[in-house]
Amino acid sequence: MPLVGFGTWQATGRAGYDAVRTALDVGYRHLDTATMYGNEAEVGRAVRDSGVPREDIFVTTKLPPDRAGRERETLQASLTALDTPYVDLWLIHWPPSAGESVEVWREFLALRDAGLTRAVGVSNYSTGQLDELTDATGETPAVNQIRWGPALYDPQRAAEHRERGVVLEGYSPFKTTDLTDPVLTRIAGAHGVTPAQVVLRWHVEHGFVVIPKSVTPDRIASNFDVFGFALPADELAEIDALAG
Repeated sequence: MPLVGFGTWQATGRAGYDAVRTALDVGYRHLDTATMYGNEAEVGRAVRDSGVPREDIFVTTKLPPDRAGRERETLQASLTALDTPYVDLWLIHWPPSAGESVEVWREFLALRDAGLTRAVGVSNYSTGQLDELTDATGETPAVNQIRWGPALYDPQRAAEHRERGVVLEGYSPFKTTDLTDPVLTRIAGAHGVTPAQVVLRWHVEHGFVVIPKSVTPDRIASNFDVFGFALPADELAEIDALAG
């Protein structure tokens, strides 16, 4: 699972298709979509038209909580829209109604075992909700996708994911961050990069997966260009401290 992926929320229609094509041309090999985004067909068409082999692209989609009880039907619809025989990761987008999570999780495991998805996980789950699934089935979600960024950094929560072997995947890295913060602007200037690139590199340094989104070609490219510099320990600590 590549650490830097391409988020597609609100990227629909021709703009969504073009954005995914640009992302793949730039070098992204991890695409994040969801049933509720309404853009799986555009994502699938962009993958097909890109010329990049399907097996080289990590594709994630998600089940809306109101589809609890219709897991197979929903995943099959996603596979049809994406024009792929499998996805690499399927997530429960939000915890469903009380008492339904474990049954949904059992269906996720069954569909993984049937080969329709290579891995299964969740999104927007607390540590306690992760443990509920593990305790009931003996299987821990591979991933928990949550709202994350320097201002939301919680070392205890990060440690809880590591201890359970759950990949922490962050979304909305820029919406949760003040990109004009003097700490970020100073560190960005020292490396000759943008504050946004510093935020993304912070995720990479910590081993957090991050999925920035944009439909602007220059920003799509800039958001992927975070592998040419590193943040030393003292700068990481300064960014960590932004959570205050």
